[in-house]
Amino acid sequence: MPKNNALQGYFSVKFRKLLSGDPKGIPPWLEVIAEGDEGGLYLPTDAPWIVHRDFGTLVGGIRALLMQALNPGALAGVSQHSRYESDALGRLAGTIRWLTVTTFGSHAALRKEAERVNKLHTRVQGEYVDAKNETRSYRAADPKLLLWVHCAFMESFLVAHESYWITAIPKGDQPTGADNYVYQWGRSVEPLGLSNVPKSVKELNEVLDGFRDRGELRVNEDTLRVINFIRKPPLPFMARVIYGLLFQAAVISLRPDFRKMLNIKTMPDWFIRSQTKFILRMIRVAIGPENQIQEGALNRLKRIGLI
Repeated sequence: MPKNNALQGYFSVKFRKLLSGDPKGIPPWLEVIAEGDEGGLYLPTDAPWIVHRDFGTLVGGIRALLMQALNPGALAGVSQHSRYESDALGRLAGTIRWLTVTTFGSHAALRKEAERVNKLHTRVQGEYVDAKNETRSYRAADPKLLLWVHCAFMESFLVAHESYWITAIPKGDQPTGADNYVYQWGRSVEPLGLSNVPKSVKELNEVLDGFRDRGELRVNEDTLRVINFIRKPPLPFMARVIYGLLFQAAVISLRPDFRKMLNIKTMPDWFIRSQTKFILRMIRVAIGPENQIQEGALNRLKRIGLI
């Protein structure tokens, strides 16, 4: 094996071990993606496939967690039921599994994954203090909370891709690539019981504005505690260095009103943006072009004649 390929292989395994939690760097959902004799929600030419295969998702995932923390109901679900402090990488792997299976897996894989998530949601319930200091009950399966989480992830992956990656998003039948991503990714949450979702960037912004204008977002001590953990999770040394930059990239890409609420100081925007683009491309070079997940999905689609 050429020296550079061996080095890429080393970094690729380290990278996949970190994200998947598997000691050999083999994502446990790889087999799920590759198996089956049917298509899934998306093809390689669809907007979600294009966005989620690239490394802008590293910034988008952090950004989505920051946005989730602004909603006291969603925050309560994380802080009261999540293992984010004791097993941060395990929780990360669970989130990556859902995103990956939904994007690249078959319809059967998606149904099983949705069943897993829905089962988890039945246990996530309790009470929280809302932005008006009133005690309210919550359920993870509540459509309003699901809508906030869906929009937080959707906008975050879209903005991160547009800000830090170079691949154009196909527009399909929609006015823009961004509109197409919002429209197509909306189908992903139907198995979770959420069907009334934004179908365009305009509708997405209206939903986010609505949460803000109704006073449903807040920053309190619980928010700051979770944000501080997101800022400095327990990662290996080299990963912490890179993560620190990605965290700042996530912060500066937030909507100005949300960024103001969180009040997180960062280095100058121009510096963060340029360095983030550089680092993401270096990660791509370091781990090489191999993408096990995408290859597994492509092989399945070729086998059944869809591509």
